[in-house]
Amino acid sequence: MRIASIVLILWLIAGAFAAGQRNYYTGPVENCNQVATIAVTILAGPLNYLGMNPKIACQTPQPSK
Repeated sequence: MRIASIVLILWLIAGAFAAGQRNYYTGPVENCNQVATIAVTILAGPLNYLGMNPKIACQTPQPSK
């Protein structure tokens, strides 16, 4: 169990580092696409360095008039 925890933490750190290298943290978050892309990049972890470039497109509902 201890090894799995360490591997999981290292996996997420690698993903956070990859998101930083792609400059996802530099500007303000303007929409759900950016939040989702950052989250998926972090979850992908080291797969980012094997060519994976996850991007998510989402739409938030517009308020009714």
